[in-house]
Amino acid sequence: MNQETIEKARSYFPHLEKGIIYFNHASTAPISTVVKKRIADFLLERSENNIDDYFAFKKVAVETKEIIGEMINCHEERISFLDNTTNGLIWLVMGIQWKPGDRIILNDVEFPANVYPFLHLKEKGVGIDFIKSENGIVTAEQVIEEIKPRTKLVSISFVQFLSGYKVDLEMIGKVCREKAIIFSVDSIQGLGAINLDVQKCNIDFLSNGTQKWLLGLQGLAFLYIRKELQEQMKSFPIGWLAVKNSWDLLNFDPTPKQTAERFQPGTLNNIGIYAFNSSMKLLKEFHFEEIENQVLSNSIYFIQELAKLGYESPLLSIPENYLSGIVSFKNKNAQKIFDHLSQRKIVCSLREGYIRFAPHFYNTKQDIDTVVDELKRLSLN
Repeated sequence: MNQETIEKARSYFPHLEKGIIYFNHASTAPISTVVKKRIADFLLERSENNIDDYFAFKKVAVETKEIIGEMINCHEERISFLDNTTNGLIWLVMGIQWKPGDRIILNDVEFPANVYPFLHLKEKGVGIDFIKSENGIVTAEQVIEEIKPRTKLVSISFVQFLSGYKVDLEMIGKVCREKAIIFSVDSIQGLGAINLDVQKCNIDFLSNGTQKWLLGLQGLAFLYIRKELQEQMKSFPIGWLAVKNSWDLLNFDPTPKQTAERFQPGTLNNIGIYAFNSSMKLLKEFHFEEIENQVLSNSIYFIQELAKLGYESPLLSIPENYLSGIVSFKNKNAQKIFDHLSQRKIVCSLREGYIRFAPHFYNTKQDIDTVVDELKRLSLN
């Protein structure tokens, strides 16, 4: 991105005027001016004008799914809204027909949202195979090596939340499709910063909250499900809006919808979807490919500058195609570093002994230089 484009992007984020360097998009995104305005407009409309706006909202929901479809390469009918990433994975666990002896592949550096929904399946005789990470990283090759004859599902994060390692989903997906293994992806630490193609990667199921790199609000998420997987899934408790003839109110026909809306049980997070519609349009304005290029350029620069100070990212010596928007390092003085940066309006995360930075596309190398300079000052004290 050229300087003019970046300056335009920065104009949407008022926290910058307060001198805040926000490098915590892997946790929660700041609210942009377009989202703030959309929320204000929503509240005005609902309080003074079109109070019951269901049909207007439905058009916005469909449009938002269409933009998601553009981002991940699928039809909008394969998208369903829900409240968080974890519940998407719970729907998956509930719908699959498990048998004793089936096995699931996970790993020891997954965020808990992509672990806990599967663990209770041990009660049904399902085995869980945990891959042991190496230097905080789990590769596609390790996943493939772990596959056993009874492996039924592989679930993995697109981007690993501590190291920032972007796993080769295409490699895993190819093998899973060949072996008829369900391939599930938690993509929340990637989408919005790094592009993903569900068709190219042979992904069967994907769950993603909107509050991080996608610049939306907390309490909203979406799932993608491949049609063939949905058709294989058994019936499970569904709500009134998940059935085919939901507005035939007294017919009580439980036939589920054939689209992914089968997973939308009832009233949705309307304000969250209006806000997300605006944040997705903002991302689309700056083009998904260009956003990824800017994010990766920042990450490469950040990793190199940190290494000069002796703060080595787990991703320092790996090829660039495994990088994401997350840049982290582990340090025995992590709490001291975190406190020092926080006092200087530099927002990052402290996770499991890692200092984790997560700059987005509107952040600049000058922002990074400011952080590096503060780390230099800290090392002198």
